[in-house]
Amino acid sequence: MKLFFVLALFPSISALAQISYDGKSGPGKGTLSSTNERREKNATKARDAKNSKTARKTPSKDPNLAKYYINRKTSPRPNKIQPVKTKLPLKIPPGSRIALIGNLLLDAERRFGHLETLLHQHYPKHKLTIRNLAWPADEVDLMPRPDNFGDLDQHLHYFKSDLIIASYGYNESFGGKEGLPGFRKRLDQFLSHLKTQAYNGKTAAQIILLSPTASENIAAVNAGDRNNENLALYTQALAEGAKKHSIGFCNVFNGTKTKITASKLNQRTIDGHQNNIHGHHQFANIAFKALFEKDPTALNEDLRQLVVDKATQFHYRYRPLNTFYYTGGRNKSYGYLDFLPAMRNFDLMVANRDTAIHKTVATGKLVNPDDSNLPKLDDVLLSRGANKFLSPADELKAFKIDPRFEVNCFASEEDFPEMACPIQMRWDKHGRLWVSTSVTYPHVYPGQKPCDKIIILEDTNQDGKADKCTTWADDLHIPLSFVLDGNGGVFCSEEPHLTHLTDTDGDGKMDHREIVFTGFGCEDSHHALHDFTWTPGGDLLFRESIFHNSQTETAYGPIRAKNSSWFLYHPSTKKLTAFGAYPNTNPWGVTFDPYGNHVASHPVFASTFHATNPDYPSQHPGARGMQAYSGVCGQDFVSHDFWPKEMQGGFIKVRYKPTNRVEFHHWNEEPAHFSEKYQFDLIFSTNLSFIPVDFRFGPRGAAYVCDWYNPVKGHAQYSLRDPRRDRKAGRIWRIIPKKAKLDSAPKIATASITELLDHLKSPHYRTRYWAKRELRSKTSKEILSPLLAWTKKQKIPLQLLESLWLHQAFDQPNLELLEKLIRSDNHLVAASAFGPLRFWAPKLPPSKSLNLLNYGISHPSQHVRREAVLCASYLVPSHSHRTDSSITPTSVVNTLAPILEQEADTHLAYAISTTLNSSALKPHWQDSQHASTITKALADFKKSNRLKPNTKNANEASFDAQKGLQTIEISCIPERLLFTKDKFTVKAGKPVRLHFSNPDVTEHNLLILDQDSSVQEIGEAANRMATDPEAAKKGFIPNDKRILHTTKLLKKDTVQTLRFMAPKTPGEYPFLCSYPGHWTIMKGVMIVK
Repeated sequence: MKLFFVLALFPSISALAQISYDGKSGPGKGTLSSTNERREKNATKARDAKNSKTARKTPSKDPNLAKYYINRKTSPRPNKIQPVKTKLPLKIPPGSRIALIGNLLLDAERRFGHLETLLHQHYPKHKLTIRNLAWPADEVDLMPRPDNFGDLDQHLHYFKSDLIIASYGYNESFGGKEGLPGFRKRLDQFLSHLKTQAYNGKTAAQIILLSPTASENIAAVNAGDRNNENLALYTQALAEGAKKHSIGFCNVFNGTKTKITASKLNQRTIDGHQNNIHGHHQFANIAFKALFEKDPTALNEDLRQLVVDKATQFHYRYRPLNTFYYTGGRNKSYGYLDFLPAMRNFDLMVANRDTAIHKTVATGKLVNPDDSNLPKLDDVLLSRGANKFLSPADELKAFKIDPRFEVNCFASEEDFPEMACPIQMRWDKHGRLWVSTSVTYPHVYPGQKPCDKIIILEDTNQDGKADKCTTWADDLHIPLSFVLDGNGGVFCSEEPHLTHLTDTDGDGKMDHREIVFTGFGCEDSHHALHDFTWTPGGDLLFRESIFHNSQTETAYGPIRAKNSSWFLYHPSTKKLTAFGAYPNTNPWGVTFDPYGNHVASHPVFASTFHATNPDYPSQHPGARGMQAYSGVCGQDFVSHDFWPKEMQGGFIKVRYKPTNRVEFHHWNEEPAHFSEKYQFDLIFSTNLSFIPVDFRFGPRGAAYVCDWYNPVKGHAQYSLRDPRRDRKAGRIWRIIPKKAKLDSAPKIATASITELLDHLKSPHYRTRYWAKRELRSKTSKEILSPLLAWTKKQKIPLQLLESLWLHQAFDQPNLELLEKLIRSDNHLVAASAFGPLRFWAPKLPPSKSLNLLNYGISHPSQHVRREAVLCASYLVPSHSHRTDSSITPTSVVNTLAPILEQEADTHLAYAISTTLNSSALKPHWQDSQHASTITKALADFKKSNRLKPNTKNANEASFDAQKGLQTIEISCIPERLLFTKDKFTVKAGKPVRLHFSNPDVTEHNLLILDQDSSVQEIGEAANRMATDPEAAKKGFIPNDKRILHTTKLLKKDTVQTLRFMAPKTPGEYPFLCSYPGHWTIMKGVMIVK
């Protein structure tokens, strides 16, 4: 989950290890990426057991399991066949197999089950078999899926579909009137293919096409006014397409368009688009009547619950978590035995529920499913060792603790069994610590139900140790992250959903779950939605990581992202915004500095990455030249004065790889960003079962570390079903300076609005965070007048900035305050003030927004210019980011153009590049008067970053942090067959980082040889490799023990970094390029002194 189950992309290292990588990314001039300096005494790490092998035999793989593997590369496809006509009223033969496909409308059927229940009730003796293959935000020709996931044809064929019920048109409708001709063509191609496939192996399937349901207006979301005109047009296009292809069509749009504006009591949607349970029931009734031209019978609730259970079990089979390990790039080591026995058993469980449904509907009496036929899951491979398990007391002894601090166990599984496998921590307004836990991780297996928890820990006697534990929720599905909403509820990650959990009856336990959005990626269950936090401006911020394909439907249109993205959710308007999509791994940890700068791990200064996304499925460039890494999980700024003076203004964060520790970093301002600089460890663990996954300061200023404690650390390194994965342990550690007198906890729960506003003057980020969360639980009517009065009394810019953010949270633009702060003498305040402008522009005169943008673009501070340019990507609409702004794209491009003539360091250049490449702006400058200037500027930016080496992971950051590190840079002289250096000097036994770049059109490598080795002998051996067709794949590197270190064979404009310890023996060590023939002149010597 951020977790430690981290990507197996990188080799582990010891102090003497060599690390190299393919340099398609790199730091800017004079900078280090992933700088994470280490104390030299911690450079030699405890040996991770995952690097050791066990003596266990590999289990056999039952060949019969292969038939349960549905994948794009090898699974069967249907044959073509003549189509059949589908007429209404529909007649369904006995034994028919019905597949539901399409978008969210039918995807929601698996959660509600109304339509399927009505079908069974209509044909009680037909023994219908129904499977739900729908996927949120699917379009007729856009169906993103996990890597090597079986496509729609293959799944319909596996199921042997006789009848297909399809829902499309909602997401396509955001193409508007101008998109109709293209949609008709796409629909025609889709239906032409669908109707001519023998999915059941004998005949073509009958096909029913459903229209979208109507949108409705709800509070703050005028979805009906916004969407229904286009939905009517696309409904008509669907009807025409169905008629052309002789298939059935059900118009559910007209039937759901009875009331455009809904009161809260009679809403049929949760956001103006997505049906709630009542709206889905209404849809099912309308669809049933359209299908059979008769009214449906009363719903059998027991049968519906059985239908939902069956659909849930099928969902675990059809859309399992961790598909990257099932069908994707990491299925080689463990995938067969991890997944295929489970797929077999899920198929059996689904069939068992079919049987129960058939008996229940035939007899009218509930028949529960019988799963006694499930075989035991096959054994899995246990090829690696596990780390040592210690009790909390012994784990504490394994900590190397900075002598200035003391550490105690605040809570553990020994105190509360509910503490098993904790992931995230959040403090509530009463000073209680809420913790999410997951024993379901890495995913649900046959016969299991999600049983993860959110618990509440209390230290009632203030002795630094929890003495009370309450379970608030106990049926969650891998809650990787969560936030408290200020009203007693929780926004939670439950892949593939973002859910809102509430306690409706006030008994202290969650009893209602609303799926806010669904369709987020699940390809790797610890890469799913995480880093939940409230932004200073009151939006819910979260992100996902690499491998994922996410697509979700909103009232403003579909949102899609591939291979990671950040997201913002604004609860009052139900608007979701995707931004900051760029290549990364699985970084965790997020907070904000006093100026509202977004602080993370990959990237560290995340504010730079706030441009809205480029056209799907593209991403913005990687974090070249900027601090960025995974391997850390949480950070919080130090502000309580009883902590050491040298720590004030910096932050503490926790790390789980390659070493396990709690670190302190300084936070330093640079020309266009802030950077972190490692200082020391508060805790360094010699027991690698310590896996710190979250960090928070508490109400009184003590620090808390959430410890996933587990002997098995790895998602790819171990079988997902490895029985050694611990599901009982979990600890929370408390850190305070010795002899510290803790502060009093701020009054939040019982504070008045004025008292809460005064908390915004607190020096402590968490106090301000909790106060704003509580203030946002009030209504605009309650808050606006006191806020304006409070604001008039404030003189300090940071406090005025807090007021501006609170205005933003309540959707109350304060133009006077906005202008004042944008024109502030404090450049960091001015920069941050552009944040609200991103979302207020639709409510401001276009000329005012553009004037403020122009002011920021021409500001002398690169911080201000960075935020102004990023703001521009939010001011105009795109297919994935819809606004109501009346600002024209051309005017925004014209305002931005002058920034290309100003100085820009790596961060500002990146912000400019990503803004101009956003889907909101790119189409509008490509044909403008600025096209050639912008194209050249973007090309220059890309070129300037191409040859810059970048630290890719925490292992390399650890190596680079060693004292005495020597950095050597060598390149090639184009067309000269010469290195830029023919000698360099290093100190014996000290760490060396060598950056090798190739700007030449010819490929080159760099080999370092042992002392007194013959360059000629190695070169001639490489020449002989030219006769081997496979030699180029080996980089023309001979298999010779005299070669100490080597890069790959680098193509033009690529770079690679070698990391190694210099030999202890002084002398001359030759280096050369071993590409055949080059070595005769392309050579030099490393001098060790």
